[in-house]
Amino acid sequence: MKMLSLVLLIAVAAVGCASQTTTPSQSNETSQSGGTSALEQVQAIELPNVAGRIDHLALDPEGSRLFVAALGNNTLEVVDLKAGKVTDEIKGLKEPQGVVYVPEDNKLLVTNGDGDTLDIYDVQSLKLLNQVVLGDDPDNVRYDATTGYAYVGYGTGNGSALGVVDVEKGTKVADITLSGHPESFQLEESGQRIFVNVPTAGHIAVVDRDKGSVVETWPLSNVAENFPMALDETNHRLFVGTRSPAKLLVFDTETGTQVTSLDSSGDADDIFYDMQNKRIYVSGGEGAISVFEQTDPDNYSLPDKVDTAEGARTSLFVPNSGTLYVAVPQRGSQQAEVRAFQTKSDGGT
Repeated sequence: MKMLSLVLLIAVAAVGCASQTTTPSQSNETSQSGGTSALEQVQAIELPNVAGRIDHLALDPEGSRLFVAALGNNTLEVVDLKAGKVTDEIKGLKEPQGVVYVPEDNKLLVTNGDGDTLDIYDVQSLKLLNQVVLGDDPDNVRYDATTGYAYVGYGTGNGSALGVVDVEKGTKVADITLSGHPESFQLEESGQRIFVNVPTAGHIAVVDRDKGSVVETWPLSNVAENFPMALDETNHRLFVGTRSPAKLLVFDTETGTQVTSLDSSGDADDIFYDMQNKRIYVSGGEGAISVFEQTDPDNYSLPDKVDTAEGARTSLFVPNSGTLYVAVPQRGSQQAEVRAFQTKSDGGT
């Protein structure tokens, strides 16, 4: 996993630079709270044939392509970041939700929320290679390069699980049972744990990959709808976003205790941790990105809230280039597009 991360970081550096050449349709240099933002919009790419809700995104750094799960459109959009336009799409999907690029096998993994499969494509030809049947509502996907397994959250109620899929063979090898439908989850790189948001159960489930089971749960208090999640493994901190009310919760992964809680963007669906700048980005459908500063593992502040667009709640952060891609859905006169934001350090770009 560490080797994969290093390869991706090196490859992404070139993509990040190349993807910032298009003139933005709207400047976001000034945040809602005033002053100079930690994020500056540098690019806007239209999704001309996309209507409805947009879900998650993935990057092919070597090919300079961004894959966008257009859930409400039943398509997967392929965006050429150098050309600044959509160049291809996969049609006829059933509410695509999760998408992951697997460079080792040159494959693309896509879940169908209104179906029951994880679809495996050749990333170059976009040809469907395999469909792995899981169960109701396949959603988030994570890939573990050390084992070649993909973990897919799916199911409802007692039928909920993380499905473990051998990507090379295109087969499901195991299920890790959960007490409710899993939303965002994060895999440790230096350990065997998986942290899983289970909103209907009101807790975070901690899974042991070796044991293939939940080993403990961390209940939530006075909050609900814990959907997005990010991990700062170095400092043993887990970041969880809730929608009711809109909060950012910080947990100590060594003890399972909540460190702090801060007001955050409403209708959040993605969180990313920026290790270099010690920031947390929360993209919310209310039309804003909350930018939190990490003073130390126990202390955080919200100095910035950057305007985006209504419903723009999913995003993808590319660490080495410092680029945050935000998906904007079509709503009324608002066109569907992907906006790229460049991170800025305290001392400037």
